[in-house]
This record gives sequence, structure tokens and C-alpha cells, in this order.
Amino acid sequence: QVRLVESGGGLVQPGGSLRLSCAASGGIFSLNNMGWYRQAPGKQREWVATITSKSNTNYTDSVKGRFTISRDNPKNTVYLQMNSLKPEDTAVYYCKSWPQVAWGQGTQVTVSS
Repeated sequence: QVRLVESGGGLVQPGGSLRLSCAASGGIFSLNNMGWYRQAPGKQREWVATITSKSNTNYTDSVKGRFTISRDNPKNTVYLQMNSLKPEDTAVYYCKSWPQVAWGQGTQVTVSS
């Protein structure tokens, strides 16, 4: 059974940066695709970025050029580097693995002056 734990959220000013981490335990990390999702207050959870087991990446249009997803297989960790943050990036960010499906508990990101 895979367990995911996110960290790295916080309060940042517009234009700032944060790096989120998602540490995995259980399962075989290198075989799983990993994704980041987010949920803003009053909105549905939305997909943000994916990195496959072969390290192919994809992003939702609103974060392209600002966010970078990466993985470190020896550390069983996936990262989301977020630059040029905007107030509309404010949300709880979750990581997900599949095909061994698991979700983390989420980490709050607040972009505000």
C-alpha cells in the first residue's frame, strides 16, 4: 500500500516561489506515475501536472512556464517547483500516484500580499 505525504506549502507573496515535496512509502515508487492536483475553496479539484514513470511531464495550461514537476526515484519523492506565483494559485495541493493509487493529505499554498 502506497502512502504519500506532502510538505512545503505556506504563505508567499505574488511573484514568489515555493517548492512542494511529496514523499512516498510502500509500493514501488519508480513504477508509478505521479501527479499534482489542487483544490481552491469552493471549486473542484483540478489536475496541475504529471510526471510518468519514464519522467515524461505534462502541465495544465495555466501553470506552463511557471511550474516544474520532477522526481527523485532513490528518494521516493516527487517535487513541484512553483515560480511566479499568482493569487489564483491559492489552493490545497495534493499529490497522487497511479497505477498503485494513493492520495496525499494535501498542503496549503496561499499567495497573497
